[in-house]
Amino acid sequence: MKQGKDFIIFPLDVPTGDDARHYVELLAESVGLFKVGLELFVRSGPDIIEFIHKKSAARVFLDLKLHDIPATVGRAMARISDLGVAFATVHVGETRRMLEAAVEGSSGKVGILGVTVLTSVSAADLKTSGYREDLYNDMPRTVMQRAKIAHETGCAGVICSGLEVRQIKENLGKEFLAVTPGIRPAWTVTAKEDQQRITTPARAVAAGADYLVIGRPIRDAENSRQAAARIAAEIEDVL
Repeated sequence: MKQGKDFIIFPLDVPTGDDARHYVELLAESVGLFKVGLELFVRSGPDIIEFIHKKSAARVFLDLKLHDIPATVGRAMARISDLGVAFATVHVGETRRMLEAAVEGSSGKVGILGVTVLTSVSAADLKTSGYREDLYNDMPRTVMQRAKIAHETGCAGVICSGLEVRQIKENLGKEFLAVTPGIRPAWTVTAKEDQQRITTPARAVAAGADYLVIGRPIRDAENSRQAAARIAAEIEDVL
């Protein structure tokens, strides 16, 4: 049975490989997955993934948010599939062919997650980018439209805010994964947030979220292990 900690993805959004290795060793037994993002992968490459596999039973979520021509994305995903990661991300961009190429390139070895709308993006940002009024004024509709494309092209799931999880599950099925960033336990929320669409771990899981990306509430805590355990307990209360 899935435990509370198994829902937690801890992002290794740190400047150096040494910092990343510190958190891997510190939280090896406290989280379900470690997220390796663009900054860390550029600096440390596949070595950090190998280190995680060696030091922890936690899986790896490679969050590079690929967005390029289909042929390039397909070849890149074929290389990623050899790294032994559980999930990798691709932007749900302008063409279905890019997502199809990612799925094909993965050869079924890695779950492809489509990035719908970043949780740092607001309606005003979409308006400035030239989106139609019915899309920038209705963020859930925009997310659902992109999630549907990801589903139809064979992705394992999507990245979305906790505010859109329930609608995605109701429309695309419980097996279609919802991975939610912008997660803030109620005891950590401050007025200074760069995320626009945030929710608590309990609310996201209750809505049907499969995994939660939780960084600062754990990283910035006085005791990171205790913070992770507190979040896991909060999740288990609603399981």
